Amino acid sequence: MSDENPVALEVDRTEFRTRVLVIGGILGSVLGIISAILYLRAAEEAYGEDLPSTPQPRDAMRLGVALLAIIRSITDWGRK
Repeated sequence: MSDENPVALEVDRTEFRTRVLVIGGILGSVLGIISAILYLRAAEEAYGEDLPSTPQPRDAMRLGVALLAIIRSITDWGRK
C-alpha cells in the first residue's frame, strides 16, 4: 500500500490544474492583446486613416490551421 495520502494527492492535482489554467489564461490574454496592438499598428502604417479591408476566408483558414498546429504542440508537451 502507498504511504501517500490520497487527499493530499487530490489537493496537489487541483492546485496544479488551477495554476496551469491561470497561467494559460494570462498568457493567452497577453498574447491576444499584443497581437491586436501589432495588427492595429500594421494597419495604420499601411492604410493611414482608412480602414483596412476585412480578412479573406482563406486568410482566416490559414490562421486557424497555424493555431491548431500550435495547440497540438502544446498538447504534445503534456504527453511527455
